Amino acid sequence: MDLIQAHGLAMTEFDKRVRAIAPDQWALGTPCREWSVRDLVGHLVYEQLWAPELLAGCTVHQVGDRFDHDNLGDDPLVSWVVAAAAAREAWLEPSALSKRVHVSSGVISAEEYCWQMTTDLAVHAWDLARSIGADEQLDPDLASTVLKYVEQNVDQWSGTSMFDSPVPVAPDADDQTRLIGLLGRKP
Repeated sequence: MDLIQAHGLAMTEFDKRVRAIAPDQWALGTPCREWSVRDLVGHLVYEQLWAPELLAGCTVHQVGDRFDHDNLGDDPLVSWVVAAAAAREAWLEPSALSKRVHVSSGVISAEEYCWQMTTDLAVHAWDLARSIGADEQLDPDLASTVLKYVEQNVDQWSGTSMFDSPVPVAPDADDQTRLIGLLGRKP
């Protein structure tokens, strides 16, 4: 599976869970410490809002604090759908992955940025499913693809606030269980 396919599938997995949130579930807790379901969806909407700006060549300074507020408003589902559609459109531009983008840590390849967003979408799809009691099973090919990326990078993330420390899983665990465990979730 190529990266653009993985990104689209991860976005679909997250979208499916957002659409399953019942009106009384927005305040539920999540596997992400201190985040409610609303906070988790807000985090992903925030990320999606940044993607078109960064892929268009804007710097973090140029974007500024434009998205530093409640981006969900009165209709979180609509906010998610609009932000996700714009982000996906930006990623589907023919030269999107060949660009360099400005992020808070400096300038990185758009390919690395897309891997980060794909990973976040996939793991948070699982987080959201766990929170609302929805189907937690991610597409197996997506789990396998993202696992390969995470295995190559998890040591670099140690000690950062990106993910909790890995949680041990059975040696014969499937790719999704290994992925979730590597990213600090208890399967």
